[in-house]
Amino acid sequence: MAARQPYIDSDTSDEAVRATCDDATICKRFATSKSYWKDPYIQYFVRSVGERKAPEINRGYYARVQGVNRLLDAFLRKTKCDCQVINLGAGLDTTFWRLKDENLMPRKFFEVDFPTVVARKIHNIKTKPPLSKPLIETHSTDSLLLDAHSLDSDRYCIIGADLRDISSLDEKLKKFQLNPELPTLLLSECVLVYMTPSQSSNVVHWAAETFPTAMFINYEQVNMSDRFGQVMIENLQRRQCNLAGVEACQSLDTQKERFLKTGWEHADALDMMTVYSMLPQDDVARIERLEFLDERELLQQLLQHYSICWAAKDKLNLGLSQLAF
Repeated sequence: MAARQPYIDSDTSDEAVRATCDDATICKRFATSKSYWKDPYIQYFVRSVGERKAPEINRGYYARVQGVNRLLDAFLRKTKCDCQVINLGAGLDTTFWRLKDENLMPRKFFEVDFPTVVARKIHNIKTKPPLSKPLIETHSTDSLLLDAHSLDSDRYCIIGADLRDISSLDEKLKKFQLNPELPTLLLSECVLVYMTPSQSSNVVHWAAETFPTAMFINYEQVNMSDRFGQVMIENLQRRQCNLAGVEACQSLDTQKERFLKTGWEHADALDMMTVYSMLPQDDVARIERLEFLDERELLQQLLQHYSICWAAKDKLNLGLSQLAF
């Protein structure tokens, strides 16, 4: 059993969760500066490279980015891009720009996050031409909706919303031309774990009920009941960050069960050490030459405590349950 969570004021906890968005972006900025992978757009969200990150952290982010992208890109190819993507808790993610550059754009790409995070992202897009130009290039009319907490164009939409309020989320997405009949990929990275089990179940159930043909990719912690997992929980609690949904992170089975119990037909899960071993090994060899790693055991421990779980529903019989590593 995971340790009982101490009470943390909800506003403080929300603020701490919002801060994790900066952590992820800063870590990705550093890893890309070291050439772990290419992301020419992240510099417009985080200017300075910042202090050095440990090699195991860089390799962990490499596995995360490559692992999620492999499943996302496989879905886009399987649907021939005749689909939509919803990134839940997207933060300062740059996937929209990558997909445009790689000619893998879905019909529409939606992002949802706290209104304060969305406001920052929209400000960056408005003030940085390398971010705004691709958006304008994919928009056919003069009317681009832009206010403090939402941006809506033909192919890209950012919405400020709280994922714990499902009816409001559903209403906002449909207002911006979400099409439930279109094959839909939902993506969340270290998002559900900050919600209570019933709140995250509501999100996953809403997705299963709303989209007859869909895939859900969830990246987050796993194996959290062992000592290493307890240390991770304690470190986050020290920053007022409460892992309210940690009980779904006990094992790969509990990760899959969350989906299978809420209307998804098929679910798979792998820890990130396994994912790392299944990535193209020539590129893994390349990134392992970038920095010397003193303790490979530490990398293994870290990667064994994160996972990718993916679930599918397939009314259109596209073969979504076959998508894997």
